[in-house]
Amino acid sequence: MTDLEDLAAEKYVLLTTYRRDGRAVPTPVWAVRDGDALALWTVADSGKVKRIRRNPMVTVAPCDVRGHPHGPAVKGSATLCGPLETRRIRSLLKQKYRLLGRLTLLGSRLRRGEQGTVGVRVTLG
Repeated sequence: MTDLEDLAAEKYVLLTTYRRDGRAVPTPVWAVRDGDALALWTVADSGKVKRIRRNPMVTVAPCDVRGHPHGPAVKGSATLCGPLETRRIRSLLKQKYRLLGRLTLLGSRLRRGEQGTVGVRVTLG
């Protein structure tokens, strides 16, 4: 299996973004395979989105819900998605995470609206 397949099969992955001063900020997130990349979804005005805008270099590693990694980190490059790609990523997450995914995404849409979240694609390597 490739790193992408292994990471996409995990329930959570640890996405690490980097602050302006170089400090790492790890965050456990849901992730799903999206073609040749790993896709995730987050709040549009979150710190990780701001850090990705400034520096797209990230690492991803398999982890538990609390963010404790249980495998090696893989370097990647993150790209923020537009509204259509974000909608597609939400759909992929609903398929993978089933009822919990549907309820979480619905709650987010009711709280923040359609534009309140953004998809992120991480290309490994």
